[in-house]
Amino acid sequence: MTTHEQPVDSVLETIGRTPLVALQDGPEDVQCYAKLESFNPGASVKDRIGRYMIRKMLERGDVNEGGTIVEPTAGNTGIGLAISAKQLGLDAIFVVPERFSLEKQQLMAALDAEIINTPTDAGMGGAIERAHELAAELDDAVVPQQFSNPLNTEAHYATTGPEIYEALEGEVGAVVAGCGTAGTLMGIARYARERDPNTYVAAVEPEGSLYGEFLDEDREEGEYKTEGIGTHNIETNELFEPDLVDAVHAVPDREAHAELERLAREEGHLVASSAGAASVATKRVARGISEGEIDAPHETVVTVFPDSSERYLSKGIYRSFEEWEG
Repeated sequence: MTTHEQPVDSVLETIGRTPLVALQDGPEDVQCYAKLESFNPGASVKDRIGRYMIRKMLERGDVNEGGTIVEPTAGNTGIGLAISAKQLGLDAIFVVPERFSLEKQQLMAALDAEIINTPTDAGMGGAIERAHELAAELDDAVVPQQFSNPLNTEAHYATTGPEIYEALEGEVGAVVAGCGTAGTLMGIARYARERDPNTYVAAVEPEGSLYGEFLDEDREEGEYKTEGIGTHNIETNELFEPDLVDAVHAVPDREAHAELERLAREEGHLVASSAGAASVATKRVARGISEGEIDAPHETVVTVFPDSSERYLSKGIYRSFEEWEG
């Protein structure tokens, strides 16, 4: 799927066109595939929205060249935005709660972004508030705000969805993806449903997350180790469109952890916990299609592996489940 066979002028041109790889541990009559987003230059799916959102905001005049983007973020989105901001002539400031990944903060700083930490006990809410305060203090600044910006969804409608359908020549039966902001799944789902309204769409969350409440399912809120997906307050997840989703799969941390270990050991995928959860849910959907419980237009299921396990090694991602910090 990666098509960068000729020299390109900028790292921005290497974003997207990531490999779509067959997974080996599903029912024999339903083929499962994963889009490997760690092949992006910033090693995650968030590179896509970084490039797309910044280009669109520049085109619309939300910010001008030489201006600043200010984003509250815990990691991958900051890295994706930092890559594109620098290449497109913008400064970047990221507001990060103190407890979040030091590796990600170091990478953002390496990309010439300024990091401002907020108190851990203020959570992301405190980071969001501080980001808007900073943007108001600067002459030409904008807060992209990935959780509420429709450009997040549009990025995947314009890139990830078409890439999947091109690779499989349109024969996509179901799409499955983890939901943090929900932009990835919503963009792919919108594209898929336009191609075939009967495409089955499944969201993935950790057990303890509340996304299922969007579909009026009972959920018991709790803490979870799986990173990058899930929500404790669905009112903050403005991009999620329940009408585009057939089911929300809650995956226990222990299953996600066991699957990310299996993916490395058996299939050579060095992926993180969100991919482990996505793989568990993908196999559930594939079994449902195989057993006739799910009606899908094709016997194929596609998911997204958002990033690499390397960013989580310091948290013991490959240690025992009990030792994994999450």
